Amino acid sequence: MGRMSKYRVLSAAAVASAALAAAPAASAQTTVTIGIGTQDTTTNTATTGTIIRQLHLLEKYLPTDGKYATIKFELEWQNFTSGPPVTNGMMANKLQFGMMGDYPLVVNGFTFDNNPESKSRLIAVSAYSLDGSGNGLVVHKDSPYYELSDLKGKLVSVPFGSAAHGMMLKAMQDRKWPADYFQLVSQSPEVGSTNLQEKKIDGHADFVPFAELLPFRGYARKIFDGVETNLPTWHGVVARTDFAEKYPEVVVAYLKAVIAANAWLREDPKRAAEKIQDWTGINKEVVYIFLGPGGNMTTDPTIKPQLIEAAATDVKVLQNLGRMKEFDPNKWVDDRYLRKAYAELHMDYDAALKSTKNYEIAGEDKFCKRPIGDPRKAGEVWVEGEAIAPFSSAACTLGAYADSKAKGKKINVAYVFDTARGIKLFADQAYFVAGGNNELSPFLLKKDAEAYATQVSGKVLSFDDALKSVVSGG
Repeated sequence: MGRMSKYRVLSAAAVASAALAAAPAASAQTTVTIGIGTQDTTTNTATTGTIIRQLHLLEKYLPTDGKYATIKFELEWQNFTSGPPVTNGMMANKLQFGMMGDYPLVVNGFTFDNNPESKSRLIAVSAYSLDGSGNGLVVHKDSPYYELSDLKGKLVSVPFGSAAHGMMLKAMQDRKWPADYFQLVSQSPEVGSTNLQEKKIDGHADFVPFAELLPFRGYARKIFDGVETNLPTWHGVVARTDFAEKYPEVVVAYLKAVIAANAWLREDPKRAAEKIQDWTGINKEVVYIFLGPGGNMTTDPTIKPQLIEAAATDVKVLQNLGRMKEFDPNKWVDDRYLRKAYAELHMDYDAALKSTKNYEIAGEDKFCKRPIGDPRKAGEVWVEGEAIAPFSSAACTLGAYADSKAKGKKINVAYVFDTARGIKLFADQAYFVAGGNNELSPFLLKKDAEAYATQVSGKVLSFDDALKSVVSGG
């Protein structure tokens, strides 16, 4: 079970009523506690939890008139490191809202199906990847293992019940591997990270952001990404129906806060990444690879059919293991509150529902002196104290990186995109294939780079060698 911390915040209604505290009418007020279960270190939930709490966005939208004129809201934010304990808190009626990844979400819905007091319903999506990126498996940077099959019989940890656990189970089922293919043990992100660093385990699978965070911190290397499961991955928000039906305006207010958090994030993604680092301890460079332009997650609260289809596949994976009986994700979705929030904000829900576009890298490449054409062939360099600069290709990105380094500038990170899978990568973690016309093609996985090199009669280069080739022009 994850560690829990609590934050208590008074709503706008409570603040407004403070001036009347001495009046006799104040005694007629009713206090309503709203418990919200977040996962602060899970970057996918930033727009449905952390940002709302830190910017006091829910207080801005909470109703204060009509039946709510005599209600004082008390917000109780509870922070967890994984999804299953959020479900426990909701079942105990200590939480009215909870956010978690896809597999924990369907388990939440299934668990509540047998609860006579309340059901849970999916009311919004936090962030998603239709390609399945986000979850991943890492090994120690000095490990001899480069593919999932290399870990046969090895000790691999994953938080049981998490989205990453679901990824591992599906990867095994897809390959028709037996349940004991790995020595699979349950470890939280914190424990698994420490054990990997100390080489007590051979691999660690985890959800957003740990498969990027551990390599960024310098002691791990990712060898498997959720894109290889060919199944969308996502995080979402569930609410208890007894609370939602009694206080529907509060649910709508919360969803307006989610929409506002999304707008704040996209308005200035660099600022958002820096703030989220302050609030959660997750490095800003890692936050940005998920939530920045062209990031590996799309923040969008609309409940897309593709994600519910993926949830149905998740159910089948769990049923094959005997961990779940009948559960229909379509009956679990309730988008009425979100539609109302969009309508009251004069926004088009159906148009947003149909769109799967992320916001992308754009602008002028000031190093190669040309506009950004294809954003998924572009790159970015984040120099300390400067704006994050876009570049039109991997070669131009590495050229700008080398130029900044030669000028003595401190570089936080550079980003490129995987040629085969389209996901955003840390440039210094990528393999590069040097082909004709001085082109560089980045890849996350060594096997993908080797296959492409064979196809184009190219050569696989490390990041350092790719940098040298750009500088030398070779």
